Order: sequence, then C-alpha cells, then structure tokens
Amino acid sequence: MSSLLLAIYNYRGFILGSIKRDFQSRYQRSMLGAAWLVLQPLVMILVYTLIFSQVMKARLPESSGTYMYSIYLCSGIITWGLFSEILSKTKNVFIDNANLIKKLRFPKICLPIIIVLTALINFLIIFAIFIFFLTVTGNFPGIVIINFLLILILQIILTIGVGMILGVLNVFFRDVGQLVDVTLQVLFWATPIVYTISIIPSWAKFWIMLNPVARLISAYQTIFVYHQSPDWWSLFPVLIVSIICCIIGMHLFRKHSADMVDEL
Repeated sequence: MSSLLLAIYNYRGFILGSIKRDFQSRYQRSMLGAAWLVLQPLVMILVYTLIFSQVMKARLPESSGTYMYSIYLCSGIITWGLFSEILSKTKNVFIDNANLIKKLRFPKICLPIIIVLTALINFLIIFAIFIFFLTVTGNFPGIVIINFLLILILQIILTIGVGMILGVLNVFFRDVGQLVDVTLQVLFWATPIVYTISIIPSWAKFWIMLNPVARLISAYQTIFVYHQSPDWWSLFPVLIVSIICCIIGMHLFRKHSADMVDEL
C-alpha cells in the first residue's frame, strides 16, 4: 500500500495535468465554457424544486416543509451521482486507456485516481450549489453537517474498492462492464432516493438495507433533511464492506497488473 501511495505522490503532476485536460476538453468548444459546471447542477436543483415542491406539491410523510421532498431527492441524487460516475468510469478505466498503458511507463494506479478526483471535483461543485440552496431556503442543517465529510470519505473508500475490482475484472471478462450498467439501474431503484424507506413493507426493508449504498444515502438524508447526526452503528457494516472491497481490489490489481497489458 505504501508503494502505491508513493507512486501516486511521485506522479501527482501527471494526475493533476490529466484532470485539467479532462475539464478543458469537456468545455473547449463551448461558448459558456466552464460555466456549465455550475449551470447544469443549478438547473437540476431548480427543476426538482419547481416540479416536486410547487407543481406536484410532493411532501415527506415525516415533514411538512415546502422544500423537504426536493431536499430529500437532491441529497440522494447528488450523492448517488458521485457513486455512479466513479463506477461507470472505473469499470472501463484500463480498457479506455489501453494505448496509454502500452506506450508509456507509469503507475497504472494513477488512472482510477484521476477518475475519482475528477468525479469528486464535479461533486463538490454540485454540492456547493446544493448548500447555497439550503441556505437560501432556510434549511441549512447547522453543525451536524460535519458528519457529511466522514460519510463522504466512507463512500469514496467503498467506491474505490468496488471500482478497482470491476476495473480489473472487466479487462479479462468484458461482460462485467455490461453487467455493471444494468446493476446500477437496479441499484438506483433499490436505494431510497425517490421514495422514503418508511413506505417500504417491513419484509423489503431488510433486503434494501443490505445495500451499503442505501445506508450511505439514508445517512446523507438524515443530515440534510432531518438535521440530525446519522446512526453510526448502521454504517459500521458499510465500513467493513468498504475495507474488504479495497483489500480485494488492491490484491487483484497487484496480481494482474502485468497480465492486463497483454489482455488490452
């Protein structure tokens, strides 16, 4: 692990340069340029607020606030988006960069790190707009927002672990990439983002909470909707799963790093 961290540090210039080029290429021919980084999430939040709070008059069973369902929905979709973006890209990270891997000598661990950091920057921009929305509407959660950082770290650890496993396996078994796309769609609806866990039958709650992402999303919603600290004991299984996934992911990466070059 220390050697991987050292490799990441030594190639920090390569990582940061790749992130910069990614953002530049994304908005290079756009008239508004990087302004889309702000406009896209801003429009998303405004649309959800207008449709669900004003047009459909959607309300949470546990809260009568005008914007509570919009906040509930946004807090779930924004954090799900981070998870989904990282997994969607890491599953193909070595395949998409096959030419780069074959032509240049550099630590391949840099590639998933670039994806994670790029997705994290996108997320933080959206999150900043979300916090602005909470503040303007008088729904800022206060001091309990400190818990958000710990949950975010836990989510990133889980996503990196799962992403590394999928990225390595997809090199040797290309059906993995297709399976991930389908699984993410199922997993979205198996996570209380659009609906609340309270409306789920008792027998189904057990199966839904086996999903570690559901526990993470519920923790975010507890902070931003109910302004309370999450149940940390409920997140302990997520921590265990995250650590196990990281160990397996790093083991697969180390064991098959050389073999991947021949398969690409």
